Amino acid sequence: MKGLIAVNGYFENASTLAQERELKAELGARGAACDVIKTNALGIGVRGGEAYADADGYDFCVFLDKDVTAARLLETTGLRLFNTAEAVRLCDDKMLTFAALCGKGINMPETISSPLMYCENDDPAFLDGVERRLGYPVVVKKVYGSMGRGVFLAKNRAELDALFVRLRMEPHLYQKFTGRGGEDYRVIVIGGRAVAAMKRVNENDFRSNLELGGEGTAVGFTEDLRSVAERAAASLGLDYAGVDILEENGKLFLCEVNSNAFFSGIERATGKNVAAIYAEHIVKNIRK
Repeated sequence: MKGLIAVNGYFENASTLAQERELKAELGARGAACDVIKTNALGIGVRGGEAYADADGYDFCVFLDKDVTAARLLETTGLRLFNTAEAVRLCDDKMLTFAALCGKGINMPETISSPLMYCENDDPAFLDGVERRLGYPVVVKKVYGSMGRGVFLAKNRAELDALFVRLRMEPHLYQKFTGRGGEDYRVIVIGGRAVAAMKRVNENDFRSNLELGGEGTAVGFTEDLRSVAERAAASLGLDYAGVDILEENGKLFLCEVNSNAFFSGIERATGKNVAAIYAEHIVKNIRK
């Protein structure tokens, strides 16, 4: 059995390097030798009505990039991806995630999508509606982004106006501030089962991300925490997911779902070997 671990060719940090290294080791220990290859080096394209890629001889691909086009083309060549291209697409766009989870029995903060603009218009009437519906502070997010980048907090109309001008030509969303700033839960779901959970707390930022100074502490699963995380991952068709959940007055709200969430932080916090659990899921599915 041979696997491909596909990573982005233009970004790496300590967490991404640890992710690919741990997965390669755990998959290798289960009889699945893997090559780590950057997606820009895979020679992916379309020729004569068929997709092609320099990925012959692989039984599966662990797709750690967010390049949905590359993922779709790899699947078109017949390669099984973990996660699938469609799951990556639904998670990569935060507003699309929320749209896909509507009607699935999952509680989410009130969220308003930014209008699609083709030129730099002002729209005070739209912002009047955001202000009226969501109040202050209001969370403003780029729909594409990770590690807390592209997430802002508007405390008043002047800040809201400034963020609108800054982001109006990019897809973004406006979200009701929910829970306590700088606190949330991160739950890892693999093969439909929640396997590890931590509470993230950042004393110096309203964003809880570990990459921004947050700290993770292991927590046990309540029935509600497990249910929200597993239902979200199943609804989005994810083999592997990092589900972020807010809490307000004892009620849980889904915040985001990540298709390639880093696991080194939650492994440190919980002592769970997330890479091994994911590798076991992959090998089990390929051997079916």
